[in-house]
Amino acid sequence: MAELRTDRLVLRRWRDSDLGPWAAMNADPLVREHLGEVLTREQSDASVARFEADFERRGYGWWAVEVRDTGAFVGFAGLDRVEDHMPFAGVEIGWRLARAAWGRGYATEAARAVLAYGFGTLGLAEILAVTTAANARSQAVMRRIGMRPAGSFDDPAAPEGPLRPNVLYRIARGEWG
Repeated sequence: MAELRTDRLVLRRWRDSDLGPWAAMNADPLVREHLGEVLTREQSDASVARFEADFERRGYGWWAVEVRDTGAFVGFAGLDRVEDHMPFAGVEIGWRLARAAWGRGYATEAARAVLAYGFGTLGLAEILAVTTAANARSQAVMRRIGMRPAGSFDDPAAPEGPLRPNVLYRIARGEWG
């Protein structure tokens, strides 16, 4: 399976050594602010098992992200199929970083590598991105990587409250690069 490299990052398959830092990220209320409840260690570990199964089945998914110079695990980035309950279909790009990695441009750098893989290697025609309407940081990354707003909607799976209003961004292969 592909390992993606940027100037500062490596996007790679998951290792057992990632489980602890991943669980710590998922237990951080600020990291989970736009995602929902914090996760238990068991829920966090189960998510990595799903990520790896997706890679085996599809050849893409959520890569673990590490800093090249230090080897430190800082989060994830990748591609996934849009969930069935959403009012649209396609392949979605996403990222999540540990709070200590925020503000360094890692999300943008990782997302650009993921777009290159999605358009170049997988030959996708379009890539989508979704976040809560209140998640200005992720929307800024979406704009930096060339995505454009494509509407808003209420996530039917989210509870009433700030996680329900969402925005959709998109980028076509011809718009990228």
